[in-house]
Amino acid sequence: MQKIAITRAISSSLANCELTHLDRVPIDLARARAQHADYERALTDAGYRVERLTADEDMPDSVFVEDVAVVFDELAIITRPGAESRRREVPAVAAALRRYRPLQTIVAPGTVDGGDVMTVGTRVFVGLSSRTNGDGIAQMRAILAPHGYRVDAVTVSGCLHLKSAVTAVSDRALVINRAWIDAQLFDGFELIDVDPSEPTAANVVRLEDRLIVPSAFPRTAERLRARGFRVVAVDASEVAKAEGAVTCCSLLL
Repeated sequence: MQKIAITRAISSSLANCELTHLDRVPIDLARARAQHADYERALTDAGYRVERLTADEDMPDSVFVEDVAVVFDELAIITRPGAESRRREVPAVAAALRRYRPLQTIVAPGTVDGGDVMTVGTRVFVGLSSRTNGDGIAQMRAILAPHGYRVDAVTVSGCLHLKSAVTAVSDRALVINRAWIDAQLFDGFELIDVDPSEPTAANVVRLEDRLIVPSAFPRTAERLRARGFRVVAVDASEVAKAEGAVTCCSLLL
């Protein structure tokens, strides 16, 4: 079966992105677009067919397509992003996913950002954050229970999303920054700590035979290689200025 990665073009208004934890600094738009193209090539090299959606100036955060939907084998959940400005991104993403999955939708007053959702097998950890609330988590639990998924809420502090603090690198192992998350909630998993000098390195894209990691975090990448993972490094410095990371920039089917 063809593997598909849905991405979205970088808006010319990226510099007007929503920010919660970082100070606003200049973003080099041309460099951001070149880095995004390299990221898409990394997905293509891994066997994915990339479908890039368009975006306009009314969607500064639209490159972070992961926040607008969460994809499972059985269905896709269209989220209701916690930042109201981002809800205009939803229709095009829903239309793209409808070709591949039945859709369910988070409705008010629930909010969910896909960056707060980490799936490991049938376990679904959802960050309770400034962007995802308890009602949204309850709706996800109700949607996913008939399909055999267990949904656990995880309080997030010190960072924007759950997957800023922890991501899965296999069905048994997670890469984690313990300063931003309660590691005890992941009992039973092997925990690979980010290098202390790289606190934002826990966001990693897990593919079938490799991991995509930001090139800014070579020490954490080396820790992953030492455990036998194939690591592909990409430069994501410009989207990082917009509080983005590598998982944010694609929906994988």
